[in-house]
Amino acid sequence: VQLQASGGGLVQAGGSLRLSCTFPGRIFSSYIMGWFRRAPGKEREFVAAIVRNGGSPYYADSVKGRFTISRDDAKNTAYLRANDLKPEDTAVYYCAAKARRSIGVVVPPINAHDYDYWGQGTLVTVSS
Repeated sequence: VQLQASGGGLVQAGGSLRLSCTFPGRIFSSYIMGWFRRAPGKEREFVAAIVRNGGSPYYADSVKGRFTISRDDAKNTAYLRANDLKPEDTAVYYCAAKARRSIGVVVPPINAHDYDYWGQGTLVTVSS
């Protein structure tokens, strides 16, 4: 396991969580960071991604306006702030990293197969 995700837990609907993902031993700033999730019985789906520190974040429509992705390159850490959580947000959340092979990249990939490294996942359970 090269990425380490944490911060999941049990929360009531309407509550918030902040997930963290560390990627030690890497030139973190050269990686695109993404978050995906897999709900019980469903396929893994894209949640959010950000190409670089200060870059435009990208979100799935289902979380837009409620989730915020950010990164702190000095700490080799990416974050996912999840507000106004709903029961349908219940899932294992995975962080992923993709080497940014061109400085001109501005749009992160949303396909999980495009990412090079994955964390072990952190479970978020939202009760109604």
